[in-house]
Amino acid sequence: MPISDYEMVKAWQQVLTLSKLQAGQTVTVLTSAATHPQTLATALIATQSMGAVVNRLDLPPVNGERALSRDSLAYLGTTPLTGNKAAIAALKESDLVLDLMTLLFSPEQHEILATGTKILLAVEPPEVLARLVPTEADRQRVKAAAARIGTAREMSVVSEAGTDLRCPLGEFPAISEYGFVDEPGRWDHWPSGFVLTWPNEGGANGKIVIDVGDILLPQKLYVRSAIELTVENGYATRIDGGVDAELLREYVASFRDPEAYAISHIGWGLQPRAHWTTLGLYDREATIGMDARAYEGNFLFSLGPNNEAGGNRTTTCHIDIPLRGCTVRLDGEDVVRQGKVLDGAGSQA
Repeated sequence: MPISDYEMVKAWQQVLTLSKLQAGQTVTVLTSAATHPQTLATALIATQSMGAVVNRLDLPPVNGERALSRDSLAYLGTTPLTGNKAAIAALKESDLVLDLMTLLFSPEQHEILATGTKILLAVEPPEVLARLVPTEADRQRVKAAAARIGTAREMSVVSEAGTDLRCPLGEFPAISEYGFVDEPGRWDHWPSGFVLTWPNEGGANGKIVIDVGDILLPQKLYVRSAIELTVENGYATRIDGGVDAELLREYVASFRDPEAYAISHIGWGLQPRAHWTTLGLYDREATIGMDARAYEGNFLFSLGPNNEAGGNRTTTCHIDIPLRGCTVRLDGEDVVRQGKVLDGAGSQA
């Protein structure tokens, strides 16, 4: 069901208040051809209503001739900011950038954040944004989980489907995604609500079973036949199974890059207002699948780059895969048990 402009303006105002937007600060709204018009219009109203100095920077899309999907996370090559000194300068001079375009996994984003500019990504449909407006409780829950990762030296993941993965930790930080940007130089994504890190380079080993009903992104596909990944020294060295395994193999192979097989970020969902089932209710091009990434109790892992965490591995391939029913352990202690988060917060309506 569509959301009213009034409710979307209220949602933006809540997120901007949590992001500590002050009157007189400069906000640049970054847009492109795929920006949702209601999200843009209500963002402009909300930022102006709070007394900000508001600009809009519209940039042409790139990589369309290379990507196999219209999903903005399907191909991580150059961005509309690559070589665009004027646009980069404008964003650096902003206190807050509202990214309605999708600027991710790029040196330009790191360069902008390093100046203290905050960047908030918001590209899901307006009704998804309104349902998943972040709260201070979200921040506290995600930060607590990140603190636990920060002291751990191993994450292990098992499941009744057959997953048995060991990932040494410590080389990369824990990342908190809770949906707003309350500190200088912070990036976040509205909606979200999960915690993640990266295994030590070359350290992940074991087996990952993507079971029936688990999700492949950006394919936006509920798996119909189990896929088994053999993980050796940080890379998926085998992808076995039926037709879904063949589809995944062919997709990864299309990038012609051995780094596409690397185990990227690992973590778990903490957002009780996100749902595993939501992906099936949307056209594939209408959403990037943040419900699937954030729903409470998933184990979310990725194939692809680690440069977002300060690593050197870049690749145009990025695949997110949330699994159900997993037990996630930090240094042998369960933090998620068979898909249930054990932080005492519990599911909320």
